[in-house]
Amino acid sequence: MNTADTRGRFITVEGTEGVGKTSNLDFIERLLHEAGKAVVRTREPGGTALGERLRTILLDAREDGIDHDAELLLMFAARAQHLAEVIRPALDAGKWVLCDRFTDATYAYQGGGRGIPAARIAVLEQWVQGELRPDLTLLLDLPVDRGLARAGQRSAPDRFEREQAEFFERVRQVYLERARREPARFRIIDASPPLPEVQAQIRQALEAFLAS
Repeated sequence: MNTADTRGRFITVEGTEGVGKTSNLDFIERLLHEAGKAVVRTREPGGTALGERLRTILLDAREDGIDHDAELLLMFAARAQHLAEVIRPALDAGKWVLCDRFTDATYAYQGGGRGIPAARIAVLEQWVQGELRPDLTLLLDLPVDRGLARAGQRSAPDRFEREQAEFFERVRQVYLERARREPARFRIIDASPPLPEVQAQIRQALEAFLAS
């Protein structure tokens, strides 16, 4: 973690469909406010006017002909604008950025799910982000069948949610592998128990990070 007192911290929340990111992002934001942090909450794809327009395209279930490389490039186009307009200015101002998904999701969904080589994603990651990486990533993990069952109780599925279970199994495995490879950054949160138990895990992870 960057120890410069003047720089904010960058926290990302990741996970496959139905893991409960929205309710837990609310909880994390509240904990950070209680700790006296100025928080900028955002999401990917999205976070800017351009990013939100690209998000609409990427999630639109009618856009079933998007080439996998085009999808990848749209993700990084949205990310480049997000970094320039929201994330970097907030961090430079000493604020804490809380982001619903970031580049780990690209490795998981476009890499694991779509089969794009990780090396190709890494080139774009370095080009768009330079050395910037999240300081802490909370990975909400849940078996795919349970996550899809939860997601199915919400609204009509978007373009990604319409994928088959095998797609999400690949996504999940990439997430878990990335967490295994970067234990200093990742904290795996078991999203299977009832919400209070999940949030107890999150509180413990966040308190340890704040104390470090």
